[in-house]
Amino acid sequence: METKEFLRRLSEGSGVSGYEGGLAGLVREGLSPYAGEVTSDALGNCIVLRSGSGPDPRPKIMLAAHVDEIGLMVTKVEDRGFLRFSQIGGFDPRTLVAQEVTVHGRRPLRGIIGVKPPHILTDEERKKAPKLEELFIDVGYAEEEVRSLVQVGDVVTLAREFIELQGELVSGKSLDDRAGVVCLLECLRRLDGMRHDADVYAVATTQEEVGLRGATTGAFGVSPDLAVALDVCHAGPGLPEHDSTELGKGPAIAIGANIHPRIHELLVKVADDYNIPHQPEVAPGRTGTDAWAINITREGIPCGLIGLPLRYMHTSVETGSMADFVQAGRLLAEFCARVDWAFMEGLRWS
Repeated sequence: METKEFLRRLSEGSGVSGYEGGLAGLVREGLSPYAGEVTSDALGNCIVLRSGSGPDPRPKIMLAAHVDEIGLMVTKVEDRGFLRFSQIGGFDPRTLVAQEVTVHGRRPLRGIIGVKPPHILTDEERKKAPKLEELFIDVGYAEEEVRSLVQVGDVVTLAREFIELQGELVSGKSLDDRAGVVCLLECLRRLDGMRHDADVYAVATTQEEVGLRGATTGAFGVSPDLAVALDVCHAGPGLPEHDSTELGKGPAIAIGANIHPRIHELLVKVADDYNIPHQPEVAPGRTGTDAWAINITREGIPCGLIGLPLRYMHTSVETGSMADFVQAGRLLAEFCARVDWAFMEGLRWS
């Protein structure tokens, strides 16, 4: 599948944390042509194995990118059919006003998120951003029909078309972290024409947005010798320079306590050797990504982290660069081709 089309279909699909099953077939369709074995586990992780050509036993590399997205859940059907809701994952309520949504009831229902109009706000209310409990979903039906189609606990996703901007930029919902899943495709596609000793497990993880859960169970099941996670990182505007990357300048290679220094070192060397543009991402503590969960699974797994620069994270208009995503996949493939038992021995702390 063409890389941008794969991202389009992933972005426009629905897969809130804990409800990613609707995307499983698409992930399999995209990744399976480049793998010998595709499985899933009890949490819904899609695990794609591309076997290496080295002698048994081979090193095992886990590549992880989460497929879930933040979303909403119906908490109450009110008089006149309005829906109150809570969050699954982290939204800023300011970004939800006037958004189009899909309510996944007995059948999908389109709706909009409404709030009290500015004309009737008090002076005090005008000074504050609306709170989540002040927002509601309007699907346009009378109360009786809404109650027949929607119940408490139904999931709601933002309804947003994936669009192409100028300069290889794209925008849509849930690029966090379906852009990372696209990087897995790009990596496997490149490995298809390369020799690599290690077995490569590309894992589209679930429930990252609610506690890194899929990465935890996925890493326990795969039991890799090392892992590299892919997730988005912040790109301006309006961010402090030390906490920001730039779109189109290549993937970010993280360094910090969550990252094994030898893995960081090899990622940078591979990028330099193959003229892959890259930028640093400083992560002095817990990264909050799948890399953290994997790092402390079992007796500990050495980890690296590749960041994908993204603007407007956790909104419906997340914006990134296709060039960065392709380069991240290329970096991963070349990294995997360098990993052998000699490199693995160098990861041991003496």
